[in-house]
Amino acid sequence: MPLMQENPPQSAPPNPGTPESSRLIAARLWAADRLGLDKVELIPVSGDASFRRYFRLQTDSGSLILMDAPPERENSRPFVDIATRLLTAGLHAPAIVDFDFEQGFGLLEDLGDELYRGILTEKSASALFPDLFVVLHCMAQRVDASGLPDYDRQRLQAELDLFTDWYLQQHRQWTFSGTEMTAWQAACEILHSNAAAQPQVFVHRDFHSCNLLYQQGKAPGIIDFQDAVRGPLSYDFISLLWDRYISWPRAQLAAWMETYRQQLEQPVAAVDWVRWCDLMGLQRNLKIVGIFCRLHYRDRKAGYLDLIPRFYAYLLDAVALYPELRALHDLLLQNAPEQAPLKQAPPEHTPCAP
Repeated sequence: MPLMQENPPQSAPPNPGTPESSRLIAARLWAADRLGLDKVELIPVSGDASFRRYFRLQTDSGSLILMDAPPERENSRPFVDIATRLLTAGLHAPAIVDFDFEQGFGLLEDLGDELYRGILTEKSASALFPDLFVVLHCMAQRVDASGLPDYDRQRLQAELDLFTDWYLQQHRQWTFSGTEMTAWQAACEILHSNAAAQPQVFVHRDFHSCNLLYQQGKAPGIIDFQDAVRGPLSYDFISLLWDRYISWPRAQLAAWMETYRQQLEQPVAAVDWVRWCDLMGLQRNLKIVGIFCRLHYRDRKAGYLDLIPRFYAYLLDAVALYPELRALHDLLLQNAPEQAPLKQAPPEHTPCAP
């Protein structure tokens, strides 16, 4: 169950998978006790950018996933809360078999290992996307978003600042002139207005092919949802379409935007929906470019700078469509990376990024 968080810790997490790890021993004993077994064997599955780790174990009735989330490092209550909201809405999040918040151990349904990242291609997309659109529609319409943090102006601006702080200033060594700063602020205002104009619904916040699991004959499995918020209707939709590992032609994106618009319960004019999606995608992709640079410079994580050209191409495509963003287009063009984006990145060679 590979999970990734958008804001990784600055220090390296402990390795609970070593033979001498007292935490791993405690996890085995806890799981065996909760399952009424003499002992269990824990097989490492994956970790995420946080301090969480995941292990698979076998029982007489099948396999389960053990989550190890040290309570001094991780608050697991949002994970359990959001999982419950998704399950209540009829979505396929991992069922919580047992959870001990005090010790930071949980037993979860095993959703398997087959990520959509590995099977989503130009040929398979038409068969795979309809089920994912159903999931998106259900999340927006049926998942309870009450009490979740709002994806408000302050949060969105903090994400936009990642682009200026880490890409422009740190990576490109760019310093704003007064005119350029005014243009940037005007562009941010357009993006804020675009987000605020949309219906505010449950937002997974990282709905993409690395956080979706395929199981034959079952609904898509959803993971990495603990940072969910209440925010703009288009956000999860654009997270799926403006993909990390494969770029879709504009005509295909436009067709999917219209297909999904027709499924919306709230009536939205086609021109408004396309604008919502384009500008929401612009905001998210500015954030992602900034995060990739932060992962490289602050967190010393390799491989993320190589992913920037694809997302930068998304930025240039979006701003070119809207005359009111001409000044932002010029700024982005001046600071474009030299590498051309790959048409499709091999799944085994690129990291699952935020």
